[in-house]
Amino acid sequence: MIGPSSSAADLIAHLRTLRSEDNIAGMARFGIATEGAIGISNPDLQKIARLAGKDQARARALWASGIREARMLALYTFEPKELTAAEARELAAGFNSWEIVDCAADLFVGAGLDALIADFAADEREFVRRTAFAMIAGAAVHRKQDLDESLLAYLPLIEAHATDGRNFVRKAVSWALRNIGKRNATCHRPALALAERLAAGADRTARWIGKDAVKELTGEKLLARLR
Repeated sequence: MIGPSSSAADLIAHLRTLRSEDNIAGMARFGIATEGAIGISNPDLQKIARLAGKDQARARALWASGIREARMLALYTFEPKELTAAEARELAAGFNSWEIVDCAADLFVGAGLDALIADFAADEREFVRRTAFAMIAGAAVHRKQDLDESLLAYLPLIEAHATDGRNFVRKAVSWALRNIGKRNATCHRPALALAERLAAGADRTARWIGKDAVKELTGEKLLARLR
C-alpha cells in the first residue's frame, strides 16, 4: 500500500508494476523523452503522489533514479516552500524533456524562485532555457496576486529570445507571451504590441511567435473577456 511512509524504493517498485509499452509508444509520438520511461500517465502519477505525500529527501532520491516516472513523482512530491535555488539548479541540469520542464516550472513558480528566470533564459541548454519561459507562462496564470508590472517586465526577455529557433524554446516563448497578454487588459495591450512587432520582423522564428500570439490575443472571446 502506497502512503506517506513509502520509501523511494517502495514507490519505484510500485511504478514498475504499472509498466505499459503502449503508453511508452504514445509518449514518443508526443515528443516526450522515453529513455528510462515506464509508461504511466501523469494523472495516474498525480494520484500516486497524493497518496505518498510531500517528502523532500524521498523526492531527491526519486529524482536521482533517472526513471522518467520517478522524476515526475519527485516533482509532484517536493515541498515548494522547502525547495532552494541551488536544488532547482541541480534539477534543471538534468532536464531532458518538455513535460519534465513544464512540471518543474510549476514547482519553481510555487517555490517563488523567480530570481532564476533570467539565469535560466541566459542558459544555452534548450530545456533549461525553456524552463524560464514556462515559469513566466505559469506565473501569469497561477499567481493572481503578482503585480502586472512584474510580468510586463519579462517582455524584453521574451523579445530577446524570440529568435531562438529550437522547437521547445520557441514554443515556450510564445506560451509566455500569450499568457501575459491573456492575463488582463493592462497586460494585454503591451503584450499584443510586442506580438505585432515580432510578427512584422525579419526573423522567421520571431515572426512565427508573433503571428501565433497575435492570433490568440485578438480572438473575439478573449477581447470580450478583457473588456
